[in-house]
Amino acid sequence: MPEDFLTFERPFGLQQHVFNRIGIGGAHALSLYYNWLWFCDEVPNTVLYEIFFGYVGGFGITIGCHRYWTHKTFKATLPFQILLMICQTIAFQHPIRKWCVDHRIHHKYTDTNKDPHNSKRGFWFSHIGWLLLPKHPDLVEEIKNFDASDLDNNLVVRFQSKWYWPLSLVFFLMLPIITQMLIWPEMTYFQCFASNMRRLTMSNHFTFCVNSVAHIWGDKPYDGGITATQNALVSLLTVGEGWHNYHHTFPWDYRTSEFGWRINMSTIFIDFFALIGWAYDLKTVSPQFIEKRVRSIQLGEKMRSFSDNEFSLQATFEKVQS
Repeated sequence: MPEDFLTFERPFGLQQHVFNRIGIGGAHALSLYYNWLWFCDEVPNTVLYEIFFGYVGGFGITIGCHRYWTHKTFKATLPFQILLMICQTIAFQHPIRKWCVDHRIHHKYTDTNKDPHNSKRGFWFSHIGWLLLPKHPDLVEEIKNFDASDLDNNLVVRFQSKWYWPLSLVFFLMLPIITQMLIWPEMTYFQCFASNMRRLTMSNHFTFCVNSVAHIWGDKPYDGGITATQNALVSLLTVGEGWHNYHHTFPWDYRTSEFGWRINMSTIFIDFFALIGWAYDLKTVSPQFIEKRVRSIQLGEKMRSFSDNEFSLQATFEKVQS
């Protein structure tokens, strides 16, 4: 069993969902407060600044937590890992290990009681409710026994987990607030803090859309038997994570899509770091294999359609006969 500082299951001695209620609830309240200040023209327009920092943190989630540490779709040098860790800390979506364990369990047990954000429990549960409600007992047991030894043995992951709160103070709070005050010296510390909470709330909801929207609305060209879909809007909001039907079918592809750079800034950034040698051994799926998979899905749909039509004709014939 890994040390308590690695698991992050009881931050400050609180149950995870209680801690999340306080944190997420407070962030939403401060976001509303800042929106009111903005509406009353008491603070400058800082939306673009918040979007910028939101996406800096977002790359720590999409490239770091998701494509690198969770799925190992490429290899990264130590400087690149440190950069991704800093970006992920700016995002403030739990430590790397906690994020990756939840996501690996999601892929292994999608839409079951062990899935942290089981989409079959409804839109709001998969979007944000899973963070605010107690975990299902099956999931609690799975987390206790889940093997994440590769993460436990990663120096960058261990360092961030051990020093998560001081690192968060520096990169999640101080860096964006101090930078913001240098740009807008007329703003108070508390106004900058509230602005940072709006940034956090906005970027969180973008991420949450992958678990909710991209498991409900969209196409399923690669696997019609799963809930994950292809959703261009979600991909736009999350710099490339909306091609979810592809990702659940081919989770080892660093692009999370067969379309390369199409609405996929995360892939563009990985390719840039591959160009300078910080990312290497990038895993992909061959076009031939993808085409074969799509054709098999299309053939299966045609066969099901033919079978349904045949059943309908048979039922109609029996009704006429009777």
